[in-house]
Amino acid sequence: QVQLVESGGGSVQTGGSLRLSCAASYISFSLNTMSWYRQFPGMQRELVATLTRAGGATYADFVKGRFTVSKDDAENTAWLQMNNLKPEDSATYYCNIRRNYVDYWGEGTLVTVSS
Repeated sequence: QVQLVESGGGSVQTGGSLRLSCAASYISFSLNTMSWYRQFPGMQRELVATLTRAGGATYADFVKGRFTVSKDDAENTAWLQMNNLKPEDSATYYCNIRRNYVDYWGEGTLVTVSS
């Protein structure tokens, strides 16, 4: 059964950093595109960053220069390094893999940035 497990969320002050992790089971980052999304209460999820199986990364404009997505195929783990965090980054962050047009999601990890 495919499983994605996020971790690393927490509370930080403005300007701080967090590193989110996504560990995958029964699905490979090496064979699929993965993405990080975030969701504000009452809102739809929005795309934060995407990492192709070849390692090419793209970012939403609101995180460019601050967030970095990476992975280790051998560990089947992906990360989202978040620097210079702002209060508007406070959200639940989700790991996603799309395989054969099917989306797989983790349960999310909460990030709170205080001013």
